[in-house]
Amino acid sequence: INAEYMGDSEDDLLQRIDQPLNVCKDEKAGKLFIECDYNRDGDNYRSPWTDQYFPPIEDGSGFHPNPELRNLEMKANSLFDAYRHLYFEGGVSSVYMWSMGRGGADFAACFMVKKDVSPGEKKYEGMTGTWNSIHVFSVTAGGMKSEPWEYKLTSTVIVSMAITKPRLGQIDLSGNVWHRSQKRKSTANQIRTISQ
Repeated sequence: INAEYMGDSEDDLLQRIDQPLNVCKDEKAGKLFIECDYNRDGDNYRSPWTDQYFPPIEDGSGFHPNPELRNLEMKANSLFDAYRHLYFEGGVSSVYMWSMGRGGADFAACFMVKKDVSPGEKKYEGMTGTWNSIHVFSVTAGGMKSEPWEYKLTSTVIVSMAITKPRLGQIDLSGNVWHRSQKRKSTANQIRTISQ
């Protein structure tokens, strides 16, 4: 994650999700991915498909998840890409994961979908707009094996839709919704259970 945010509190990270999403292309994989604060290092963005930065970072540095999280990240991107295709019928999805920096099993992840509506598509005739959904969650292990784990989820949806039709005139529908939930649950399993 952007070094600028590495020292921020977990709550600050989970709330920095109120900006519309941009898309970049991973030239090596030939796939699009979403740019955000969670895969940014300066002006460079890490692709979830190849774990490489675009444009490349000259000295080869930049944040990369540890091997265990990277494996989980790849599986999550594959699954979320299939969900995005079936549910949204287009658009771009990306999943990014990172350690919370306290060692152990603590980690966070961001799941995102961006879908643009084009008036060139028959079913969207007379409409232009975009859908941005951002879901950020964190998992914090209990201090002792018997202590419950803490799960936090922050979800934001940003929608902008302009409609121009003879029977309706011009309509602008834009807005966003934000929701946060938090739970504590007991478990004897560690992060590797999630990746199975």
